[in-house]
Amino acid sequence: MQNRHSFDGPTEYWDAQAASFDDEPDHGLTSDRVRTAWSRRLTAWLPELPSTVVDLGCGTGSLSVLVAEAGHDVLGIDLSPAMVEQARAKARASDAPIRFIVGDAANPDLVHDTFDVVLARHVIWALPNPDEALRRWAALLKPDGRLIAIEGRWGSGGIPATALIASLTPLFNQVEHHPLSSDPDLWGNTVDDERYAVIATRPTRSSR
Repeated sequence: MQNRHSFDGPTEYWDAQAASFDDEPDHGLTSDRVRTAWSRRLTAWLPELPSTVVDLGCGTGSLSVLVAEAGHDVLGIDLSPAMVEQARAKARASDAPIRFIVGDAANPDLVHDTFDVVLARHVIWALPNPDEALRRWAALLKPDGRLIAIEGRWGSGGIPATALIASLTPLFNQVEHHPLSSDPDLWGNTVDDERYAVIATRPTRSSR
């Protein structure tokens, strides 16, 4: 899978986006309706408590906070220092015990076989080499760990679900597709483009 969209100077780009990033309803989760909708979805997708979750490309940390508030152990990583600063403030305001660090979501400096969940929302489409990143992410997971990837196809950007599923199938023993376009509560309004989540489970050691 070759990504059609990448940025010159991605750190500077996302730093510049940080101040207005939470203006989007599904980014800031300032609406109770939107926040509840995401909380409901994440609860359904995440494993039983307690689990270790790394939120890659966490942005301003809205999903990290939701996951931590549900009782999971969360680490958030983003390339943008400005995004991470906002995420840390958000965690302090909610009293959520989350560690946020500045780092490359595509190639995180983390120990393999460590996490129950890799979470990434609207990140894969912006990576210069998504297939390499997905291989690295799969290695971070414990056996039976799961990748929760929330993506879509909008305008000239994004990734069709068929392309992402094709990239994930060789790496995982189970890949589930969850369409999300028809739930306006997630987005704060009605959308007519492709939005979805893919839940991919890593094989156990005995089945690899």
